[in-house]
Amino acid sequence: MKIFLYAEFQVAIPFDQIDWRPINVEMKQFPGLKSKTWLSGVNNHTVGGFYEFDSIENAQTYIDGLLLPFTKQVNGNLSVKLFDGEITRDANIGMDSPFYKV
Repeated sequence: MKIFLYAEFQVAIPFDQIDWRPINVEMKQFPGLKSKTWLSGVNNHTVGGFYEFDSIENAQTYIDGLLLPFTKQVNGNLSVKLFDGEITRDANIGMDSPFYKV
C-alpha cells in the first residue's frame, strides 16, 4: 500500500533559519514513514513536504504526533492532504515515477 501525504505550514520563519536536523531525527522515529521530501515556498516562508507511508493509520499517527504539535510550536497554520497511491499506480509507472520503481 502507498499512502502519500502532502503537508504545508504557513509560518513566518525562513526555511534556512531552522535547524531541520533534529526534526529529521524525530520524523524517522514514526513507523511506516518510507520517504520525505522537504519543500519550501518561493518567497513566502511556507514549508512542508511530500511523504510516503505504508498505511493510512501510520500517516494519521504522524499527523497527530508530529505535524499538529509542530504547528502549535511555531504558531503556524497547517494544511494536510492524504492520497491513495494505489489508485494512480499504473499512471505513475507510465511516467517513470521514482515512487513506483519496480
